[in-house]
Amino acid sequence: MPATIYDVATHAGVSISTVSRVVNSPQGVNPATRFRVQRSIEALGFVPRADATARARRLHRQVGVLAPFFTYSAFVQRLRGIASSLSDAGYELVVYNADTPEHIHAYLHSLPLLRRLDGLIIISLRLDDMLAVRLRASGLPVALIEATHPSLSGVDVDNREGGRVAGKYLMAAGHRQIGFVGGDYAVGDYTLRTSQLRLQGLCEVAEAAGVQVQVPALPANSATREDAQQQAFELLARSQPPTAIFAASDTLALGVLRAARERNLRVPQDLAVLGFDDLEFAEYIGLSTISQSLEVSGRQAVELVMAAMADEQTLPRHVQLPLHVVRRETA
Repeated sequence: MPATIYDVATHAGVSISTVSRVVNSPQGVNPATRFRVQRSIEALGFVPRADATARARRLHRQVGVLAPFFTYSAFVQRLRGIASSLSDAGYELVVYNADTPEHIHAYLHSLPLLRRLDGLIIISLRLDDMLAVRLRASGLPVALIEATHPSLSGVDVDNREGGRVAGKYLMAAGHRQIGFVGGDYAVGDYTLRTSQLRLQGLCEVAEAAGVQVQVPALPANSATREDAQQQAFELLARSQPPTAIFAASDTLALGVLRAARERNLRVPQDLAVLGFDDLEFAEYIGLSTISQSLEVSGRQAVELVMAAMADEQTLPRHVQLPLHVVRRETA
């Protein structure tokens, strides 16, 4: 017999109202109590019946977006595509910011049980098999962006291929001294190391052509402009500095451009700079970059969620968006 909310309350030694708060408003519950209730939910396999959940959800016309670093430029641009598509479909957007491992854990365990959402889009978070199974079993339509799991629909790009595209482009322009500036924001084991994947792709094509990629000795623990500027300073101070730098994001490219300006280097004559993302500001500053179609990824994710809403038996779909160089003034 399936577990009920009463079973969870008994197992955790709390009231039914406490279980309800953990399911609906986890951040308002004492962390120790929340953890105990979530452990009971997992142990008992408590999941609302899919048909009952679906009936309740149809009344709300809300789709949630769960993501870390919701103020990060790439997220904002993806969110624009999501919001536009949801608005056209008559749905309200609800954003859940997950900036700590505890927040991510709490949301991933509680949002599938909420009866206020018609669907959920998860951006840039890795899910293990257990979480993916729970999401599927909940009956809540889910789509991933920039992460993949075989049991869930998703939209992503091949980040390693992005590095290969960058390497081929810079070498075709005649560069043989190529540097890399990177860094990833991290929240425990949940977030993706896209910068490292892009570096791997760059190194693959460079090594095949007999070109060695210069990587700064400074640790790439975050993805701020200031970190990128310091990495670029370190590369440019070498006896044989790079003539081109591939930055793992457009935000990092800003730091590289600042370093070049402070070193009185001409861009692109003395130093070519190539970014990644094609953020909105890239066009205004003339930044050459690799586009990963951020707004399109948001719209595609909404389509996947809507398809699952219309048919609960829809099989998971995986959409991989193409990458292409947008050539402007810096490379």
